[in-house]
Order: sequence, then structure tokens, then C-alpha cells
Amino acid sequence: MFALKNRIFCSLKFARCCQSRNLSCFTSVSCVFHVHRVGKATLESVNLKGSSFLTLKDFNAEEIKHILWVSADLKHRIKHRGEYVPVLQGKSIAMIFEKRSTRTRMSTETGFSLLGGHPCFLTPQDIHLGTNESTTDTARVLSGLADIVLARVYSHSSLELLDKDASIPIINGLSDLYHPIQILADLLTLQEHYGSLKGLTLAWIGDGNNVLHSFMMSLTKLGVNLKVATPKGYEPDANITQEAQRLSKQFGTKLQFLTDPMEAAQDSNVLVTDTWVSMGQEEEKKKRLKDFHGYQITMQAGSVAAPDWTFLHCLPRKAEEVDDEVFYSPRSLVFTEAENRKWTIMGLMVCILTDYRPQIPKLKF
Repeated sequence: MFALKNRIFCSLKFARCCQSRNLSCFTSVSCVFHVHRVGKATLESVNLKGSSFLTLKDFNAEEIKHILWVSADLKHRIKHRGEYVPVLQGKSIAMIFEKRSTRTRMSTETGFSLLGGHPCFLTPQDIHLGTNESTTDTARVLSGLADIVLARVYSHSSLELLDKDASIPIINGLSDLYHPIQILADLLTLQEHYGSLKGLTLAWIGDGNNVLHSFMMSLTKLGVNLKVATPKGYEPDANITQEAQRLSKQFGTKLQFLTDPMEAAQDSNVLVTDTWVSMGQEEEKKKRLKDFHGYQITMQAGSVAAPDWTFLHCLPRKAEEVDDEVFYSPRSLVFTEAENRKWTIMGLMVCILTDYRPQIPKLKF
């Protein structure tokens, strides 16, 4: 199953997924085989029920659009129409947090509850992956106690191991390689603001980190151009860069890697940055602040951007990354972006756990 490691081990997890996507599974316990999708997916035919969500690399354009459509639909029904939509009633989510987070915890907890489900928050004191109990055993235990797991971890390999041994879907709440749920919020925010994503140019100005990696695995598929400006030595992962270049050629979008922030900002519709010092990098702070000198986003960068330019930041924000004039300006979409973390994680969980179909018209992309 493409989003379930591109292979199927014959367990309850994969049997359910096969049934939901009209695929057939053998019953032998030892069988392992690859599944290849046939034909081009459409928004009407997308079915993500039972899928894990570790990286946007595993999802095609129509699947990403479908998640955003469901997210926008839930936002419309619940926020704007005041409806109660308990589509996750009777379900529970285990939330594993090796790294703290305001937005990820609040969006997931409140969102799952709002949909009628029960969230269970697990700190490192409650569950220490691979220490008090092996990750394999943890995956199997949680599979019998919850319907889905969201894990915010240091190492992406922890997610892969959880997904390998769990019989329920796993969502990446953040890892050292990817932060895909953040990008869903960013994409919905831009779709709402611009009315469409295709043809936009996004300029990433900062560190070659997990958020950038997730942009690189998604924007091209949606027709968005990407310009990346990082200091030398802070470039994105080489393997992810190679895959992004392949996708850029496949979908006919522009992908540039630069070192000059102003060159990246030139004619761009969206200026984006993130923290220069992530959790676990505190000892590098002094050197990083020196190396990123000149990368602060200011109105000077906006002066060379497209006339309709906007600003995004996944938060929390430090003043050295973007000054107050930009951060609190009408150009800044950061607080809408933060709110959309809730609607998009809700949309994702609904897609994974149900057969929900949106009521609003399809979004324009």
C-alpha cells in the first residue's frame, strides 16, 4: 500500500486497507508483496482509510488535495456553520511526544475531541520509546488500545519502526527528516488566501530542515515553484534534494538552490522561514546565529518579492528570523496558519479513519 510502506504484510492492518481500496490480500502469514496503483487517481476516487502518514513523499497530488478538501469542509461545517460532526465518536488516538509542542498538541487534542473521539497524551515520562519497552512492543500494545497514533519524535527511524510493527495507522507529528502535518496547514492557508496554489512561487529562507524537506516533497506535485536559500553547510538532505529535483522535472516546476536570501525573495509570492536553532541544537546556537547573519526576513526582502507577497512561519518565532514589522504586518499569515494546524490534522485523521465525503464544492488548486 503506497502510504503503508509500499508493501503489505498480511495482518489486520493491511487486510482492512486492501478491502477499503478494492485490493486483494493473500491469507498466508508469511506473504509479502508490493502493490502498484493502476490509473490516475481523482479526488472522487481517493481513499486514504487505513493509511499511515509519515512523509508527503508517499502521497500524490490528488491525495494531498483530498486531505485539504476534507479539512476545508470540516472548517466550514464546524467553525462557520456551528455544526457538531462526531465522525470519530468511539475512537481514540495515542499521542506520543518526545519533543514538546504547543500547536501539535493543542490542534490534535482539541481536534480529535471536537470530532467526538478521545485523545490520550503520552509524554516521555509515560512512554519512553525503545527504553522501558521496545518500540516494536509499544507498537503492538498501542495497536490493541487505540485506533491511531500520532508520534512527535527525534528520529524518523522511530516512526518507521512504529509503522512497521503497528496494525493501526501512524501519523508523523514531526521527526528530524519531515514535518508533513505542518505543510498541510501551510497549503490550506495559501489556498484560502490566493484561491489557488498552482503557479505560486515560494521562497524558503533559512535552515535546510525537516519543514523544508516536506515542502520539497509536496509543492512540485501541486504546481508550486520553490526557491531555497540556505547558508553554505546548511543545505537540505542530499537524498531528499535529489528526489525533489526528479519531481521538479516530472511536474515541470522550477526548483532553485541559492545562498542569497534576496535572490530567493525576488518575485516570490510567499516568503517562509523557520527557527535557526531547533530543539537538540542548543549547543550550536552561537555558531548558527553567526552563520545565518543576513537571513532575517524584513520588508527589504518584501520589496523585491511579488506585489501580493505573504509571509509564513510555523512558530515559535525568534526575532532574529523575522522582524516585528513583517511578522505582525497584514502580509503575515502566521496566525491563520497556526489555526489551520487544527483543521488540517482533523481532516487528515478523518481521511485515515473514515469514509467521509466533503459537502462543500471541491477546492480550486
